[in-house]
Amino acid sequence: MKRVTLYAIGGTALFYTSLGCMGYAAFGADVPGNYLTGFYKPLWLVDIANLAVIIHLIVGYQVFAQTIFAMNEKSLATRWQAHGSFFNKIYTVRLQCKQDYSFQFTPSRLLLRTGFVIFTTLVAMMFPFFNAILGLLGSISFWPLTVYFPLNMYMVQANIKRGDSTWIMFQVLSLLCLVVSLVSVIGSVAGMLEHLKHAQLFHINL
Repeated sequence: MKRVTLYAIGGTALFYTSLGCMGYAAFGADVPGNYLTGFYKPLWLVDIANLAVIIHLIVGYQVFAQTIFAMNEKSLATRWQAHGSFFNKIYTVRLQCKQDYSFQFTPSRLLLRTGFVIFTTLVAMMFPFFNAILGLLGSISFWPLTVYFPLNMYMVQANIKRGDSTWIMFQVLSLLCLVVSLVSVIGSVAGMLEHLKHAQLFHINL
């Protein structure tokens, strides 16, 4: 787990840091919120990059939305426990290929998940300051999820005592990351307030 966390967070930090540095080197203070909108040539390379972003978002959406799907579906299935109810009835579809293949689904999952995706997509399209929203969410979640909780879990697991040099180093690191998160939150809120002055529904300022 330690090695996986090191590679995952280290790789993500390296990728986004290099992306930010290259964007600032290419555009300076005028770097667009959507990095790819600043490039026009070669067109095929920009299209491939946009396709990669779409694939990344689709997969990421599925990963992060599964907990919401599971929580809602379990709650509804528990509330209506009848076997033949809309939330519990299971259909099996068999496909005649070289090998018999079958899969199961429930109508409630098909309809509710589709409706949830449509709803969240419409809400995202309504925001005229999408990048500021993403920045705010990232700023709020960065310190507790990436720094505070992992550090505290490690200190408990490693039995690091309060007042030790390692404990002091971790506290300083956590405090610095908290300051970075707070500054980022302030910047995101300021950007949202600026965009609200000339906001239009279903018009995204990239």
